Amino acid sequence: MKLGRQRRSVNVQDRRGMGRGLAGGGVGALIIAVVALFLGVDPAVVLQGLTEGQQSRSVPAASGEGEPQRDFVAAVLGSTEDTWAPIFEQSGLRYQEPTLVLFSGAVRSACGFAQAAVGPFYCPADRHLYIDLQFFADLQQRLGAPGDFAQAYVIAHEVGHHVQNLLGLMRAVDRADNETSVRTELQADCYAGIWASRNPGILEAGDIEEGLAAAAAVGDDRLQMRSQGYVSPESFTHGSAAQRVRWFRTGLEGGDPNRCNTFDAAQR
Repeated sequence: MKLGRQRRSVNVQDRRGMGRGLAGGGVGALIIAVVALFLGVDPAVVLQGLTEGQQSRSVPAASGEGEPQRDFVAAVLGSTEDTWAPIFEQSGLRYQEPTLVLFSGAVRSACGFAQAAVGPFYCPADRHLYIDLQFFADLQQRLGAPGDFAQAYVIAHEVGHHVQNLLGLMRAVDRADNETSVRTELQADCYAGIWASRNPGILEAGDIEEGLAAAAAVGDDRLQMRSQGYVSPESFTHGSAAQRVRWFRTGLEGGDPNRCNTFDAAQR
């Protein structure tokens, strides 16, 4: 990818190294809470202050400090902002930029506490994207999807969920059946394709192939075969490799968000 001249987003928050602190309910936090209670102070107030203090020391990715991965994330996020803002404007809407949180090991969001094992995720309650950069290494080494565009696809997919949230299209997946969950994820794949379609200037030869490989690598059928040795389509939550590739291509080839209506499509 050619990201040298791409504007870097300022909406990246770095919480790496905090997963072993209050987010994990550490012993130190427990001691502080007990002392506060003994002194007649509401422990929640103290713990909230400590959490905010930790977050305030987060270094925005735009400052970079020469770290390539953080700079890469900021550049990709910036490109998604530059993609979706004019699309929303054409519809008379204003695109509200999400915050991307980098974490290591575990993180607490408005959607609850999460381990890195869940992979990258979007929390509609706080409009934040959460990514442990170790996932990018796993994407290449364990899932067989190398390349920087494969990593950018992951970010663009999570931004796709943010777009769904802003448009009121993100279904209550936590209460939905697997069919709704799959269609929600496939629409985010289509939106990732929209992003790729509208950013030809940052693409290099082979990038699209990397994105398609990444979409296939995280298909439910491939992940289930790798983890359990067999495939259970009735338990899919994100879609098969073929479905994810097809919807990514739908967004990529048309560049039209209106083509991403996976909920009403006869074939998911």
